[in-house]
Amino acid sequence: MTSAAPGARPVGLLLREWRERRRLSQLDLAIQADISARHLSFVETGRSRPTPAMIMRLTEQLSVPLRERNTLLLAGGYAPAYPQHGLDEPELASVRDALRQVLAGHDPYPAIIVNRWWELLDANAAIADDNPVIYLENKRLQPTKAEVPEGLYEVPLGVAAVRREGTDVTIIAYSIQAANAAEAARGI
Repeated sequence: MTSAAPGARPVGLLLREWRERRRLSQLDLAIQADISARHLSFVETGRSRPTPAMIMRLTEQLSVPLRERNTLLLAGGYAPAYPQHGLDEPELASVRDALRQVLAGHDPYPAIIVNRWWELLDANAAIADDNPVIYLENKRLQPTKAEVPEGLYEVPLGVAAVRREGTDVTIIAYSIQAANAAEAARGI
């Protein structure tokens, strides 16, 4: 067993945040994880210290990403269970090769690879075109109906549509988050 980092947030608090993010009640998660709601309440409030197996069981039911499961295990004072490797490390050579095949398969159309922070990691040769087109779509937007302009319609890069002027906060969003931000702004 390892000790949690000083100043780290308690594992119970992190588990509660993940449960709330998944919009589950304590009872719903307890039923899914086959534990009592009281035990889950004790874990979340810090009255009970979860074992590594309990942390893994709850994070599995919450579909917590593996990297974040390691964070929860560390917060509980346990060693990480999942290795982490950068894309440039030897362990991921086959993954890099597969990604490059995907990029090559998109030629003559531009394709990019980005990390979880949307930083560009790799691209195919078509991205160097004078007028590349990259299309990003959120599948939740597919059933959305809206007016479509006639003829050729281009969205200029670097130009934003201001939906509502404000004085205290600036919210920048695209895709489905633009609609979510607009709805949140209506409530302000």
